[in-house]
Amino acid sequence: MKKQSMILYMLVYFFVANFQIMAQKSSKNLFGGLEFRNIGPAMTSGRIADIAIHPENENVWYVAVGSGGVWKTMNSGTTWKPIFDDQKVYSTGCITIDPNNPSTIWLGTGENVGGRHAGFGDGIYVSHNDGKSWKNMGLENSEHLSKIIVHPDNSDVVWVASQGPLWSKGGDRGVYKTIDGGKTWKRTLGDSEWVGATDLLIDPTNPDVL
Repeated sequence: MKKQSMILYMLVYFFVANFQIMAQKSSKNLFGGLEFRNIGPAMTSGRIADIAIHPENENVWYVAVGSGGVWKTMNSGTTWKPIFDDQKVYSTGCITIDPNNPSTIWLGTGENVGGRHAGFGDGIYVSHNDGKSWKNMGLENSEHLSKIIVHPDNSDVVWVASQGPLWSKGGDRGVYKTIDGGKTWKRTLGDSEWVGATDLLIDPTNPDVL
C-alpha cells in the first residue's frame, strides 16, 4: 500500500513539474515575437525654448529650456545655475525681461511646440528679484505659452500669446492682456475652444500696435 502511494505521489509530482515547464515554454513562445518598445513619455532633453539677455548687463542671460526649467548665467554662458527647480512644472515656452525693470522676469510655462514630446505647463510666472523666487500669476489652463511682451513704458501692461492645450479644446488659449501687472487677465483674441496664438510682435514705433 505504501509502495503504491509512493508511486502515485511520484507520478503526480512529475506530471505537475512537466506541466509547469510546458507552460513556461508555451508562454515564451507566445510572446517570443514581441519586442519591448518605449511608448512615452517622450522627455527628450536639450531643447532651448527661449533666451532673454539682461538689457544692462550682457553677461546675464536667462534660458528657458523646453523640458528643463530655467537656467541663468552671469558670465556669458561659462557657468549655469537652475533657478526654477522649486516649482511644480518643468516645461517652459517663453521668457521675457521687463524693459522698465530688468529685475522682473516673466516666464511662460509649457513648451511652445506640437508633438508627443512637448511638456505642458500651469500658466505664467513672474519674478521680481532676478529669478530668485517665482509667483504664478494665472492662466493655469493655458498649458503652452508662446510669447510674453511687456509694454516698454508701463510694466503693468503685459500681453501673452497662448497656444492652449494641444490635444483638446478649451483652456486659456488666444491672446491675453493685463493692465494690473498680472492680477487679472482679459482675452483679446481667440476663443474658448480651438483658436490659440503661437507668436506676438509689438510695433517698435508704436507700442499700442501688435
